[in-house]
Amino acid sequence: MKYRDLHIQTQREAPNNARTEGFAFLVRAGYLTRENIPTPLGEITLNHLRETTDDALRLLSTIGNENETFFPIASGNVEVAHCPRCKYTERLDLARFAKSVWTDGNPPLPMEKVPTPDCNTIESLANFLNIAKEQTAKALMYTRVSDSKFVFVVVRGDMQVSEAKLKAQVGDVRAATAEEIIRAGAVPGYASAVGLKEALVVVDDLIPQSVNLVAGANETGCHLKNTNYGRDYSAEVVADLIQAQEGDACIHCGNPLSVLTVDSLAARTELHLENILLALAEAHHDSKGLAFPHPTAAFDVYLMHVPGKELDTRAKAEELYNTLQDAGISVLYDDRDERAGVKFNDADLIGCPIRVTVGEKGLKEGMVELKPRTAKENQFVAVDRIVEEVKSYLKAG
Repeated sequence: MKYRDLHIQTQREAPNNARTEGFAFLVRAGYLTRENIPTPLGEITLNHLRETTDDALRLLSTIGNENETFFPIASGNVEVAHCPRCKYTERLDLARFAKSVWTDGNPPLPMEKVPTPDCNTIESLANFLNIAKEQTAKALMYTRVSDSKFVFVVVRGDMQVSEAKLKAQVGDVRAATAEEIIRAGAVPGYASAVGLKEALVVVDDLIPQSVNLVAGANETGCHLKNTNYGRDYSAEVVADLIQAQEGDACIHCGNPLSVLTVDSLAARTELHLENILLALAEAHHDSKGLAFPHPTAAFDVYLMHVPGKELDTRAKAEELYNTLQDAGISVLYDDRDERAGVKFNDADLIGCPIRVTVGEKGLKEGMVELKPRTAKENQFVAVDRIVEEVKSYLKAG
């Protein structure tokens, strides 16, 4: 492709809305607009990445699981739990962890109703009874969207429910209204699964292992001490419902989990090509611009000419453009009438793996300049060997 046909517009300065260095270079090099919309150059690159996804992922430091591949990045819109030791990785709202069972050391004790005035939160209840939050049962109430079924959820008081895990078990839900709660026989702030009517009871899998928990009495100002699953109430669904947090023990190896911000690159058969492009830009750039590796770059060669006084460098560049393309090498030909410095800067910004420069000084010796994007020095190559040299570099790189 020719530079002017793609209407590439490079910028000398980073956009003021640049959230990362990689994004800044993608805008400056003309792959994206400031509004994150692909330009013609960006569209060509995204289409190329669709064909070279496996290579792109191999050239990135990714994490993930059998269902999804992630790239850690501060601007990402996904949070994952990640184990640095065994590499377990899962979206945070679906991640599992090793839960600790709380016990007071006693067998199941008789249930007892006790007054708990103004204790409509777990914190106020624990403080009033001078007990740990782990000794309480938290109630959360929803209505299933598909059939308006009242869903009563029980988790241990020190834990937070993951609505993603809950929805995976019962379907889409919304918060229950006060009227729906009361109709089921519960009392907001003092609710428990004991004595509920026509409710789908769902409990976290830690609840059956927990003994003598304090739960609501379904009566304002009162709670029940020593509630025990199986004896006092049962559930239609017992499953992992808890939201993982930083430092929780890995379900596989027990190592503390880290919480990372990431972008999703691939999910089963779905590819997030814009995120892959950004990840490549983040991983492969220097102070001058992008440095896309082969074969992820849409163009293997950035071809340019420097106008001469005695020789027609443009005509030779056009000839080389056709020669390289005929050899199966993708070329971005800078056919502009611009100063050499501008072209060199834009070549570094755009980041093709190789730059080939046709200049008068080299042509007088039958040579052109070849410079790999990440190399410090350039080299002169005989014109009739340029195809061989480019292919050799691309194969090695």
